[in-house]
Amino acid sequence: MPRKKHHPGEIVAKPRQVDVLVSQGRPVAEVIRTIDVTRFT
Repeated sequence: MPRKKHHPGEIVAKPRQVDVLVSQGRPVAEVIRTIDVTRFT
C-alpha cells in the first residue's frame, strides 16, 4: 500500500481533532481510526 503524505494543514489539524475527540470520552484506538493515521504515527 502506498504511503500517504500529510499536508501541513492536516498536520496541524489532526492533533487538535484528537484532543477534541478524546475529551469527548472516545477511546484512543477509535480516535486514531477516525483521523486516518496509523497507531505508529
